[in-house]
Formats: sequence, structure tokens, C-alpha cells
Amino acid sequence: MWKWSALTADKLWKNGEISELVLVLPAVNSIDTASISDLAVPVKIEAGGKSRSESVVNGLKASCGSYVLIHDAARPFVTVEMCRKIIKKAEECGSAVPLLPSVDSLKKLTFGVAECADRSEYFRTQTPQAFATQKIADAIKMYGTAGTDEAESWIAAGNELGVVEGEESNFKLTTPFDLAMASAMAEGNIERRTGHGFDVHRLVSGRKLILAGVEVKDSRLGLLGHSDADIITHAVMDAILGAAGEPDIGTIFPASDARWKDAVSTEMLSDIVERVRNAGWKIDWVDVTLEAETPRLGGMIPIFESNLSRYLTEPGGTQNINIKVKSGEGCGSVGRSECMVCHAVATLSRISGFL
Repeated sequence: MWKWSALTADKLWKNGEISELVLVLPAVNSIDTASISDLAVPVKIEAGGKSRSESVVNGLKASCGSYVLIHDAARPFVTVEMCRKIIKKAEECGSAVPLLPSVDSLKKLTFGVAECADRSEYFRTQTPQAFATQKIADAIKMYGTAGTDEAESWIAAGNELGVVEGEESNFKLTTPFDLAMASAMAEGNIERRTGHGFDVHRLVSGRKLILAGVEVKDSRLGLLGHSDADIITHAVMDAILGAAGEPDIGTIFPASDARWKDAVSTEMLSDIVERVRNAGWKIDWVDVTLEAETPRLGGMIPIFESNLSRYLTEPGGTQNINIKVKSGEGCGSVGRSECMVCHAVATLSRISGFL
């Protein structure tokens, strides 16, 4: 969820509108650094406190700017346009907070007795909220850490609050319904692609049989190729590259290049995965079908899947590869144990407009 806001910050940084991004987390090591490697904006990571205000103070201490935008990660749909509007207002009067009018009738309950409230006097407050960095730090220190947002501390310190119009889409994810709404909205911003990979290698004596990065030790035949001829990994790489709109592995790792002689294919896969992730892609699912007559490989499928999953699975995610092995049934070159054939299909996704 936080990554959506981080990508908005990334766009602002690329336009020279902010100087850094400070992520305040439960602990400094509570995030995989790979998840921020695709951000161009300089990132600092700070540990949070026991309350929202304490966490904000920790973030303020790490910030180097004279002004700061303070945002809730639970509001993933913040836009670049809103941030620009808030920055402009803060530069004019020292602070800026987005507000939305209440569209519902309001009632106040006092000891169980309902009273009508004038909704024209009440507004919903959003983030990001912008303030002069030192002044908001001083205001929080004076007011204490009980505030529900930074504007509360700002006003309590006697400062005038700048106001801009908020955006309905910039809602806070609090309830299961909010999450369902956010998922529906996000679906329209997700780009998905599917790629197909194919490979074929001859079986010969005197070669190790390497499949999915695993040596099949009881095989009397191995696959012939310039690299280790790991047919499963090759097909997976081509499927991923195809989905990402990249060239095939023969172009990226040409057989004419001596560097790839007897190369370990899983190391090449690691490079390919990094390549597509740097372009914003997430590997959702990979499905593989290997056609092989000998040796019998059904019992090794969990080992193959587990090994490739180390390279394909997103940080903190679940295994996202499925492998099937089909016999040649005595038909054709596969059935005569002259070769193996492998097909792979990969589904990738990324946020639209990532680049």
C-alpha cells in the first residue's frame, strides 16, 4: 500500500519538487530494501514511535528540508496534482491541509441524547499536510503526542492553518469496505501482460542434466547447450522477458559470447528478474510444461518449484510457479529420448504509467 504513495513522491522528485522521501516504519529493518530499489528519489528509513506524533517527530528529525509533506501510507491514491497544490499553499502561508466538506447530516451524541450539528461548519481532514519543518516540530513538542494529526498541534500552537480542497479519491483505508473499494480502484490502474517461453535441447551423453537449477544425478544423459542447457529456466526467462516486452535470452546472453559458455542459468534468471523489476514489473505467476521421456522426473517437481521460487517470488510473497512434466508417450523426438521440450507462460503486472 505504501508503495503507491512512494511512487507519487518519486514523480515529484523527478520534477524537482521534493528533495527526499522519509519512510517511517515499525522498525528500520521491517522493509526489504529490494522494494525501494526501483525508486529514483533518495530514501531514508526511520523507526516509528509508540504514537503517530512520535513517529512523525522521528521522521522530522531525519528530514533535511525547510518544509515537509506529512502523509498517511493508508491513503494510497494521493495524486501529484494534489501534492503540488498543497506545496504551493504552504509556500504562501507556512502550512497547507486538504479539507473536504461533510456530505452527510451530522449528529452529536451527549449522554445518549442526539443533537443536530451544522455540517457546513465541519470538514474532513486529509493528508498530505505541509508545514514549515521546524515550526511543526516545535508545535508537536509543545502540544504533546495525543493529536490525531499534525494540524491539531499546529493550531494549538497558535499558527494559522492554510487550507486547500481535498480529493474524494484520497480516502483513508480503515475498514474492510475501504480495502475492497481500494482494490476495485487499483484494478483499473494495473497493467497486466502474459508472455510465452519455449526451448528445446538435445539429450547427449557426457553432460550433466540440470533442470530448474537442480542437478538430476541419476540421469545417464544431459542436455546439450552453450550454457548449462537448463531448459526449464530458459523457458521461464523467455516467458518473463516476453511479458515485459524485452528481447529473448538469445539476444541478451548470445551463444556467440564466450562469457556465457557453461553459464549457470539460474544466475542469468536472477539478472532477468532484476531487469523486469527495475521496469516496475511484478511476477504474478509462472506455469511450466516440460516434455521429457527419460528420466522420470515427477518426484522432483516440488524441488524444481522450490528452487526457482527463490528467484521468482516477490519479497514476502507466496510461491508463484507451477511445473508439470509430460511424457512423450514414445512419439517423436521427445518420445525417443532424443531431446526435451519446454514451454512456459508468465503473467506480470505493474502500476500503469510506472515509467
